[in-house]
Amino acid sequence: MDERLNVSSNPHVRSKASTQSIMLTVVIALLPAFGFGVFNFGIKALITVIICVATCVLTELVFELLMKKKVTVSDFSAVVTGLLLGLNLPAGAPWWIGIIGGVFAILVVKMLFGGLGQNFMNPALGARCFLVISYTSIMTNFDCDAYSGATPLAVLKDGGSVDIMNMITGRINGTIGETSMIAIVLGACLLIMAGIIDLRIPGSYIVTFALFVCIFGGRGFDPAFLSAQLSGGGLMLGAFFMATDYVTRPVTKKGQYIYGIFLGIMTGIFRLFGPSAEGVSYAIILGNLLVPLIEKFTYPKAFGMGGEHI
Repeated sequence: MDERLNVSSNPHVRSKASTQSIMLTVVIALLPAFGFGVFNFGIKALITVIICVATCVLTELVFELLMKKKVTVSDFSAVVTGLLLGLNLPAGAPWWIGIIGGVFAILVVKMLFGGLGQNFMNPALGARCFLVISYTSIMTNFDCDAYSGATPLAVLKDGGSVDIMNMITGRINGTIGETSMIAIVLGACLLIMAGIIDLRIPGSYIVTFALFVCIFGGRGFDPAFLSAQLSGGGLMLGAFFMATDYVTRPVTKKGQYIYGIFLGIMTGIFRLFGPSAEGVSYAIILGNLLVPLIEKFTYPKAFGMGGEHI
């Protein structure tokens, strides 16, 4: 019997999970928020999300065929990007907004930087920020057949009062997928139970944001105000589904905590002191840009020559 050892480079232990299975699980976890968005806003929301998903998949497919690259649309990453983008759009947005956003997300943010694993920011959030800057009036207009007027966070920012229970259940205006805290948390629980994400990033993000609101919100520990801030806007959707993106988050455990704390502080600054009532998208994009720096200072040093010594 040949007892020689086969020496190979690490990793030696590999997970059975594939990119396809992970992305498919994320798609399933987003279905409660997607389903409630369609229930809340009607057929327009369904059409908007379908356009975003179809655009993202087709853009990736066409780019890979033209560049003679391996076709990877079957890994469901483009579907996740399209779904997240659609859930971050107002239900009343015109159909072409989803097309522009989908092309930007896949072509500019993802494929031009090398494809999945090489993008430096979350493609869906990059596209949303691009659309907000380019088409501000459209992206901040949440009037639709079901609702009209300012979002609950905008009402809060102006000193008004809101119905907390409606914000938790989702019977409010806003983007398609951010209104129902219950639906988002249900999907997040699926991701946690499946081992796709853990609570390091979303937990540190939400706790830091809550502390920031209590300290700097001007109301002290006001349960009603704090509950409205936690359940309103894209905080929960961003914390569980976008801040945890494998590609654009830190890989070190310490770095993930720092990343989550940074997101909580930046979201609090944007919401409480900025001109807009929201701020999750910009906070996560800024966090994505700082990930290399965070990892530089949190990545463990190797023992031995050039590293730490015992």
